Amino acid sequence: MSGVRRRDFITLLGGAATWPLAARAQQPAMPVIGFLRSTSPEGTGHLLAAFRQGLKETGYVEGQNLTIEYRWAGDDVDRLPGLAADLVRQEVAVIVANGVAVRSAIAATATIPIVFVIGVDPVRSGFVASLNRPGGNVTGTSIVAGADLHAKRLEILHELTPKAVTIAALLDPKVVETEVTTHDVEQAARVLGLQVLVVKVGTESEFNAAFLKIAQSSAGALLVGGGAFFVTQRRRLVALAAQHSLPASYMTRDSVEVGGLMSYGPSQMNAYRRAGVYVGRILNGAKPAELPVELPTKYELVINLKTAKALGLAMPPTLLARADEVIE
Repeated sequence: MSGVRRRDFITLLGGAATWPLAARAQQPAMPVIGFLRSTSPEGTGHLLAAFRQGLKETGYVEGQNLTIEYRWAGDDVDRLPGLAADLVRQEVAVIVANGVAVRSAIAATATIPIVFVIGVDPVRSGFVASLNRPGGNVTGTSIVAGADLHAKRLEILHELTPKAVTIAALLDPKVVETEVTTHDVEQAARVLGLQVLVVKVGTESEFNAAFLKIAQSSAGALLVGGGAFFVTQRRRLVALAAQHSLPASYMTRDSVEVGGLMSYGPSQMNAYRRAGVYVGRILNGAKPAELPVELPTKYELVINLKTAKALGLAMPPTLLARADEVIE
């Protein structure tokens, strides 16, 4: 081989050896998103699975072509601003935030897209300009817990416990619009001719005293409000309701699956799946300002017959006929 040809051959081999490195250098960096939640990780596995399913539907799999930075406040809302600021410093591509974490995310950035999962009216709460065209950098899914839903929940609970004159309502004061929820529940109770005892609980240490107060009031049934805190504490709530022989209605089926009497409300898992889809769409180029806020299209009634029997309740056949699922 001549000197010229040999040099050309060596150069060719050397260039080929650098091709994979050059290709890797040109590949876009794996996107990183932030997952900000007001609770601890415990009891949220099903929601994370649903969120990851939504991501997968748009082509993203954690650990393969996507990284998720998790930030958990452990039910300490005072930690949320710092956690949100940390995600902004990390320059994540999107921030996913639940309920009370949304305000902290919005305060931390006006440019990074934010996808929320909330249980309140996002327009009334000031998160978006409108449902159809949110504007700005914020959109998401809302498990709206409006007056109609509270009225329906109270009506179903009254149908199951017609002799109960007083209904207790357990609410988390940290949830946005708790005062509005209180008004809606009290108004629905007046229509049914019932008295309502509103008890607010924001920390684990307050549970025992709250249920003692409910028991002393002779309330005949319990309406448990929404919010991430109550979801993660569902086993404790179910156990306390059983301890005090209180027929209780919950917002989501998660509580019924661990022994709660019944639930009526939208699917929280579906809300997180749809949030995952929205994150994927934003990563693929969609603008949050143009993604309409998604609202639930279906409310499900789930009844636990085993719990009803333990409480000595005769489940009305009409109620069983309307149930979407009966757990035996």
